[in-house]
Amino acid sequence: MARKMIVTALLFVFVIPALASAHVGRSNLVDVRIISDGGSEYPTYSAYPRLRQEGSFFYLEAVKGARYSIQVTNRSESRIGVVIAVDGRNIISGKKSDVKRNEQMYIVGPYESNTFEGWRTGMDRTNRFYFTEASDSYAERVFADASAMGTIALAVFREKLPETFSKMQEGPAGVASPRASGESQSADRAERKSLEQPGTGFGETTYSPARRVHFESEPMHAEKIVLKYEWRSELCRKGIISCGPRNRFWPDEMEFAPVPKDFRG
Repeated sequence: MARKMIVTALLFVFVIPALASAHVGRSNLVDVRIISDGGSEYPTYSAYPRLRQEGSFFYLEAVKGARYSIQVTNRSESRIGVVIAVDGRNIISGKKSDVKRNEQMYIVGPYESNTFEGWRTGMDRTNRFYFTEASDSYAERVFADASAMGTIALAVFREKLPETFSKMQEGPAGVASPRASGESQSADRAERKSLEQPGTGFGETTYSPARRVHFESEPMHAEKIVLKYEWRSELCRKGIISCGPRNRFWPDEMEFAPVPKDFRG
């Protein structure tokens, strides 16, 4: 019983309402952004574990039916490996993921920005991510796995460099993917009426060429980022975002008195 109570406490998360973050990731190693199909960025809201936990945690508003992409920018002068799991499934292999170094990972070059649009189903194609109900999610429909539903998790690994620099060779350690773009989230509010938690669906096939490259990662990840996406109604209920009728004496954002057009002072 005592052990069960400890596990429950570790999974509990404190949320402190805050302004939306421009991007996520605490270190200078990467920027991570969730991008709509119109190129706009989904805002994120910082969350803090009740007990000490490894990584950076954020909330994100899911818009039902909207397609999205995960953009990772490498801010370092060396290659990095990124293991990405959506709803607990590795987005390259589809296997259950713990975002560990022995999993399939994408390789991002120095100062490069790569955009990952969906589940990789071949060396030249992916199937799009889109927000949907858990029962329609890829993880639930194919694997009957709801153990990490509604999450986007990333672990970033630095490259273990050899003593003598050598040319990059072909190998199974990672997948290098070209940059891609995205389009806009719709103002769909149907999720307010839905009681089912969100998940990520398996959408249309898109052309996305990739190639295998050799990459030996360091033993431990350099950074871990976890985003929990929820319908707007749930974010409102938790007090993460401000909802309901607007108070005319309390603006949602910082506003200032307008300057009259004929003001000469």
